[in-house]
Amino acid sequence: MKKLLTIIGARPQIIKSTAIFRAIYRFDGQVEEKTLHTGQHYDEQMSGVFFRELGIPEPDFNLGVGSGSHGEQTARMIAGIEQVLLDVHFDGVILYGDTNSTLAGAVAASKCHVPIFHVEAGLRSFDMTMPEEINRVVCDHLSSILFAPTATACKNLEREGLVSSPVAFSQGRKRVVINCGDVMYDNCMYFAPLAEARSDVMQRYGLKKEAYILTTVHRAANTDDPRRLTSIFRALLDIAEQDDVKVVLPLHPRTAKLLPSKLDSSVYDRVIRSDRLLLIPPASFYDIIVLERNARIVMTDSGGVQKEAFFFERPSLIFRSETEWLEIIENGAGFLADADYDRILEGYNRLSRLKVSFPRLFGDADAAGRIMSGILAYLK
Repeated sequence: MKKLLTIIGARPQIIKSTAIFRAIYRFDGQVEEKTLHTGQHYDEQMSGVFFRELGIPEPDFNLGVGSGSHGEQTARMIAGIEQVLLDVHFDGVILYGDTNSTLAGAVAASKCHVPIFHVEAGLRSFDMTMPEEINRVVCDHLSSILFAPTATACKNLEREGLVSSPVAFSQGRKRVVINCGDVMYDNCMYFAPLAEARSDVMQRYGLKKEAYILTTVHRAANTDDPRRLTSIFRALLDIAEQDDVKVVLPLHPRTAKLLPSKLDSSVYDRVIRSDRLLLIPPASFYDIIVLERNARIVMTDSGGVQKEAFFFERPSLIFRSETEWLEIIENGAGFLADADYDRILEGYNRLSRLKVSFPRLFGDADAAGRIMSGILAYLK
């Protein structure tokens, strides 16, 4: 039996790990999995509630790292993960995405010569000012298996020389690249019927199908910059009022904290008084699925949310100048508006009138099965 350690630290990683958790049952007796939570997201609404809602066990290890500067937070994670790997034997470490927890897990596991299996490998925004881009590039170069979710991700890895790399890891093993599909597509297809049955979010807020815009804003580049934050919210308010449409915005704790101090005072006053802009607490996983499925358009700076919008055949307007999910833009299902007021309005008008197709770019909803098969084959 192979013993694997899954490292998570942020809400999206908790959700992604459920696909692997389900797949392990199909390999009965071949895999034992333990989970380590770094504590990167330690807010109950952003972390704890998901274990209960998604029906997965609480973590076996919790470092409780909390917030801090990138260097401070990552350093504490590396030290904590390294100690667990020294105390307990694991045949491999599963990492997700591009957070500081991902980076810390990759550094610690590589130093301990434990094979690293990176889920969502090969994603590139090509913007090295983004902490996420640094994290994903470093993790890819340290990983034994690169599980790419799309053909584009595979091409990125090939361009960087990782597909035919001569690098050898412990026991002389070579790096492997596998186009497995996207684990979040697995999850969205699995959980969508459950979400519709269990969530009352539409009734709770009096929402009608395709009669509202779903919006999320959480990236530091947007929340910490008064100019960018004001531009985004001014555009949201004007769209809501001019088009007589509700804008539903589940408030990330970071955004909620910074709105009063970073938003232009006149725009903040409009936000408080608006009956079109609906600010709600962070949405549960079931609630966000229902909100995504039923929205007219999704506006976001989240990579995960823009991708889930595509899964549910909803166009997305992106508050960034680039995206790691280039397929969505190339297919015409997304529009890069950055935090530019005019481009946000232009993008909204364009996406509102276009008929968009949503081909299967992210696999067939069995990425987790391919991931487990790939790990077991590698560890033979």
